[in-house]
Amino acid sequence: MIKYKCLVLDHDDTVVNSTATIHYPCFVEYLEKFYPHLAKNYTVESYFVKNFHPGITSLLVDEVGLNAEELLHEEAYWSEYVKGHIPTVYGGIREIISDFRAEGGIIAVDSHSYSEYIVRDWKHNDLPDPDIIYGWDIPKNMRKPAPDTLFDLMKKFGLKPSEVLVVDDLKPGYDMAKSAGVTFAAAGWAYDIPEIENFMRKNCDYYLKTVEELRRILF
Repeated sequence: MIKYKCLVLDHDDTVVNSTATIHYPCFVEYLEKFYPHLAKNYTVESYFVKNFHPGITSLLVDEVGLNAEELLHEEAYWSEYVKGHIPTVYGGIREIISDFRAEGGIIAVDSHSYSEYIVRDWKHNDLPDPDIIYGWDIPKNMRKPAPDTLFDLMKKFGLKPSEVLVVDDLKPGYDMAKSAGVTFAAAGWAYDIPEIENFMRKNCDYYLKTVEELRRILF
């Protein structure tokens, strides 16, 4: 028996291992080409922390110094890079999603990746199709950390906040879940960064260090 009717999964570093293998290398490559004086300023650990808080857009605008036009250029560069790189699913995730679906659970993806890449990655990794996807291509004001996607999800599927579990590795996902009044589980299997782990352990309903721990709170 499942404890929640709906599982809302982040994509990057929750379902697939992508920041360390794709997004960070892309970020460094972009800086080396266009802002070489900044290229050595970021380790993969510091990049994770910046994504955790205040988020990738703030990093690009407030630290790298991109204006609106340059931000679009970086986004296009990242999109082209991602086209040629497909991340691998974490061990155990496929079985959990499949078992949750078999029990009648609703599966949603809420991510800062584009929906087309989420669909591609799930198919490539032989994951069941999500019931709904909220990707980067939705209106900007609806993206995490805004709670709008969760409100839309609950309305579409007739769900109560107590019937939804959000699983995400970063603070925008936590902020979104908290604002919508739904249960939040921090995915801690992508990295070992004390600053992030300490915040998540202190503030979240669950902190999950392994994928198997997700199974224990779902079933």
